[in-house]
Amino acid sequence: MTEYPRFGAGLWHFASYLDRYATDGYGPARTTLEAIQLAGSVGELSVVDLNYPFTPGVSLEEVKDALKASNLTAIGITPEIYLRKHSRGAFTNPDPAVRASALDLMHEAAGVVRELGADYVKIWPGQDGWDYPFQVNHKQLWALAVDGMRELAGAHPDLKFAIEYKPREPRVKMTWDSAARTLLGIEQIGLDNVGVLLDFGHSLYGGESPADAAQLIIDHGRLYGMDVNDNLRGWDDDLVVGSVHLIEILEFFHVLRQNNWDGVWQLDQFPFREDPVDAVKTSLRTLKALHRALDRLDVPALLAAQDRQDAMASQRIVQDALLSVGTSD
Repeated sequence: MTEYPRFGAGLWHFASYLDRYATDGYGPARTTLEAIQLAGSVGELSVVDLNYPFTPGVSLEEVKDALKASNLTAIGITPEIYLRKHSRGAFTNPDPAVRASALDLMHEAAGVVRELGADYVKIWPGQDGWDYPFQVNHKQLWALAVDGMRELAGAHPDLKFAIEYKPREPRVKMTWDSAARTLLGIEQIGLDNVGVLLDFGHSLYGGESPADAAQLIIDHGRLYGMDVNDNLRGWDDDLVVGSVHLIEILEFFHVLRQNNWDGVWQLDQFPFREDPVDAVKTSLRTLKALHRALDRLDVPALLAAQDRQDAMASQRIVQDALLSVGTSD
């Protein structure tokens, strides 16, 4: 029987969603506890990444009980430093008081990580950046981003902090926008407990090869976690994994396996119009198939083809593993 990796999902996968057209939402609002219950109903998830603060009125003890009842644990806590209060930035806000409020929230999230035994605080500074040329002093903005992360992570040397980079949205240009820039910033921070949460979709629509980005981050010893999804490469669509870029997601997981990276295969999807449990189950079906394809992949033959940079040979090897093409045709 195939032994699969642990699977997880961002708890927001089970929330309801708004956009600038359906401002009344695509479904009824759900509490943190309701979302945990839905995640547990999938039956094959081991972990969830939780937004913090929890929905109003939900206590930490209730979250602990709900996770236990659903046979789930927390892998990460994502402080909500990207909402209206921090719309001009969290680390890089021009108002020192607002920057301080963002740090306070992240310090609180660090405490929740300890209480839940999670792996990391996930930092997604979506509002840090700019929208127009000449809007910011780039030297100053970068210094605020780097110094703020150093202050945060330095206060909690026992915890890991995973930066999730993204090219844009909600800011037109985000400060932490790529694998390379994030790694440069982490080197400037100079602490051992700051790493990267690599989102496959962010890497795709940022013009990267996710497999190449994964290798780069691993080579620097900074891959703390990853999210998978899919998109049409022009936006962070957060579609069901493997629905568009099946070959590239296989290459991504191949790189992880070749480097013996054994973390959670985690979903970050936004099923606006689809049933969230059905969307997770469909994605897990794909992830299992990809895992089996990796078992079938003729790695020695692939490495030999790569040594020659033989594109057609490598494609045939991948086709045999992924599509079971074989030699009959």
